[in-house]
Amino acid sequence: MSLWEYANPVKFIRTTDKVLPWIWALAIGALCVGLVWGFFFTPNDFRQGSTVKIIYIHVPSALMAINAWLMMLVASLIWIVRRHHVSALAARAAAPVGAVMTLIALATGAFWGQPMWGTWWAWDPRLTSFLILFLFYLGYMALWEAIENDDTAADLTSILCLVGSVFAILSRYAVNFWNQGLHQGATLSLDKEENISDVFWFPLLVCIAGFVLLFIALVFLRTQTEIRARRTRALLAREGQA
Repeated sequence: MSLWEYANPVKFIRTTDKVLPWIWALAIGALCVGLVWGFFFTPNDFRQGSTVKIIYIHVPSALMAINAWLMMLVASLIWIVRRHHVSALAARAAAPVGAVMTLIALATGAFWGQPMWGTWWAWDPRLTSFLILFLFYLGYMALWEAIENDDTAADLTSILCLVGSVFAILSRYAVNFWNQGLHQGATLSLDKEENISDVFWFPLLVCIAGFVLLFIALVFLRTQTEIRARRTRALLAREGQA
């Protein structure tokens, strides 16, 4: 079977209808286990106290904020090259989810940073690039709503997605590009000898898995909605011409 078969809207809906209940169940299970484990069964940090437990929401949401945009980038490139409508609609469906993830990351980062840095906000390279990424999410969604023709909207938002990807990359690697700012380096890194303690690391991995599964479930569900909405608009347009 070819992956491109799922560019057929009917096949996409039928397939996702079958897998969505399982993804929802796994997402809810992983989030419940990870958050309960992290918040109630891990010790306070010797420096940050109980504030460190914000990590179980902040880090997964920040990762998904960046990866949601990268997923939109891939879907937009598929639209530009292959002109598959499902890919364009999937990118559109992912934008609100990614925007919410970015907002959660900014808010939890502020709550975490205030007791640690003594300020709710600093024009740190990573924080600033994250704020710009959030504005790109808003602009992306606004552009979709502002253009009536779906194909034209998909073309223009795909270009915007390409430009915004620069800030998605900066959000991920800003600390590596600039040795300045308040934000710490990567919490999870495979190329470091030292990582966060296993007592925090394992529940964090479960939380990240839960956020990933939640993102997939929401994007599948919203893509189905976008396909049905596009089909409805097409039928209404035909009736109006008849």
